[in-house]
Amino acid sequence: MTKILLVEDNEMNRDMLSRRLVRKGFEVVIAVDGAEGVAKAQTEFPDLVLMDMSLPVLDGWAATERLKSDPQTSHIPIIALTAHAMSGDREKALAAGCDDYDTKPIELPQLLGKIALLLEKTAP
Repeated sequence: MTKILLVEDNEMNRDMLSRRLVRKGFEVVIAVDGAEGVAKAQTEFPDLVLMDMSLPVLDGWAATERLKSDPQTSHIPIIALTAHAMSGDREKALAAGCDDYDTKPIELPQLLGKIALLLEKTAP
């Protein structure tokens, strides 16, 4: 079963997205801030990370940079999730090490397509 780490501080977003992903057959591990996201990625070894960029403790930009600089987690694809769809945000997310980028509110079919594409690319 494909394991997704969802790093999201907003409880409503977290509950809604995690339920929808579980219904699609994914195992979902949850972290509520960037520091917990980094720690869980290092212990749970998810197949993919959905990273909210506006997080407490350690923001998504810094958490992504930590995961991508750690040889244990650098291969895990990360999709940035942000409500701040400003020009340059996609480039900033990719520069931080994210493999893709999606905006909130989440359009599930679009997000599932991005997840499938990244999982396909990283399949052994």
